[in-house]
Order: sequence, then structure tokens, then C-alpha cells
Amino acid sequence: MARLTAVLSATGLLALFGAGSAFAAGLGQPEPWQLGFQLPATDIAERVQGLSFWLHILAAAITLFVTALLAYVCWKFSAKRNPNPSRFTHNTTVEVVWTVVPVLILVAMAYPSIKLLYYQETIPESELTIKATGYQWYWDYTYNVDGEEVIVESLMAGKGYSTYEEMVEGMQADGYSEEEIPSDMEWKLAATAPMIVPVNTKVRLHVTAADVMHAWTVPSFGVKVDAVPGRLNELWFEANTVGRYFGQCSELCGRDHSYMPIMVDVVPQEDWDNRLAEMVEEYASKSGEPSPVKVAAVAAE
Repeated sequence: MARLTAVLSATGLLALFGAGSAFAAGLGQPEPWQLGFQLPATDIAERVQGLSFWLHILAAAITLFVTALLAYVCWKFSAKRNPNPSRFTHNTTVEVVWTVVPVLILVAMAYPSIKLLYYQETIPESELTIKATGYQWYWDYTYNVDGEEVIVESLMAGKGYSTYEEMVEGMQADGYSEEEIPSDMEWKLAATAPMIVPVNTKVRLHVTAADVMHAWTVPSFGVKVDAVPGRLNELWFEANTVGRYFGQCSELCGRDHSYMPIMVDVVPQEDWDNRLAEMVEEYASKSGEPSPVKVAAVAAE
């Protein structure tokens, strides 16, 4: 019993401190045996994780205080120490304290929470606007390039295979390169086409759905919003670290809910134009429409 208690206590402490320090967490994706958040890649995620850490500290302090108080009461007023218990009712001081103190604690929690919520929900002047639309069961991303809407469909990479080995063999047989085949950790997280954004750029994301409710979220960005048919929701983020970030639809949307990954590539500013041009060329080859980049180049000449 003592050993079990020690294990549970250690686990609780790791979970507590993992909430603030991203204990055993990776950048952009979950890690085996991860206890805390993923490493933050935006100021929003840093603020969310910081607030979560201090709220856990506050909750732990309250829990320890109440536990100690209960233990003291059990000891102080046990039948052995009080064979003839006293009988009394009401204590004005105690009743005022146990009413006022919880209210003060709630106010102390509410102020930073509302402040953070206001920061998240106030959309700043954005440098890039993208529209994400959820379908059963994939996402597409709409960019505006020189006045032309470029739509990129993002489906789960290697969908339909029961094991990772089958997926690798199947994708190799279909002509995919080694770079295009997701690793075992990225299987069911990787998508055929990522959302691409430049680093240190304020991105405004419009989110909607074409059929049922979905939810767009990337844990390392600290953002999450419902995709509702007939409604346009929005969020913003500014990624400060180059890398690949994963998320998944977080609204139970039907049969293939778990096969609806979100993948975002944050690229250096100098690579942004090249990645955007590649994406437009891919769109033009699939849609049969002229590339808006080429059209703009011809117009410039």
C-alpha cells in the first residue's frame, strides 16, 4: 500500500509540473508517455500553459489544505479524545471566512482567465488570411493568391491500411517517395498536403464546415475552434518556431472522425514564396486552371 501511494504521489507531481513545463513533450506532435503539454510554438500557447501551471499550483495548495484540515478534525474530534462531545451550532467568523475566501479565489482565477480569453479572441491586423473548411472527412485550405482563390485538399496520408507496415508497402507500391511516407509516430497524423504559413507572421484563419460540425485545433499553437456549417468562425496565431505541427479534428463528426488530421508547416520567410508557388502549381495541375502566379507574371511583363 505504501509503495502504491508513493507511485501515485510521484505520478501526480510529474503531471502537475508537466502541465507547465511540457514534461516529455515534443514539438508539434505527441510523444510516448507524454504527461504535459506539447512545446508551445506561439505566444498564445505559452500563455495558456503558464495559466494552466499556476491554476494547478493553486488547486494543489487547496487540496493539501483541505486534506490537512480534515486530518486535523478527525484527530482533534475523535471519539477517543472526546468521549462526551460538545454540542453547538453556528460560528459567524467561520461562516464568513468559508464564503469570502472561495469568492476571492474564484476572482483571482477569473481575472487572468478573462484576460487570456480576450487576448485570444481579439484578432490583430493579420498578414495572411486562410480559410479552412471541414468535410467528411478531410480539410481543405483556401488561399488568396493575386486575387485568385487557390484551394488545397488535405487528406490523411496512408488512409485505409490496418497496420503501419501495410501502409508503407502500399504507398511504396503507389509510387510515393520515402520523404512522402509518414513515420510510425506520424502515421494517422500526417496529411497529403499541409497548411503552409511563414514563421513570425500573424495568420487569421477562417473556419467553417460543409456538412457536419468539425473542430480545427493544433495543440502547440494553443488554438481551437468549431467548424460549423453555414457559419464562419475565426482564430489567429503567430508561430515563432519553424517546424511541422499536427492536430486532429476535435469534434465527433462521424465514422472517420479519427482519420481527419491537421498538418501545418511553418516555414522560414525566405522559403514562403517558393512553397506557395509549388502549392499553386500543384493546384493548377489538378484543377486544370492557369496558375495565378504565372498569370501575374505575364501581366507584369
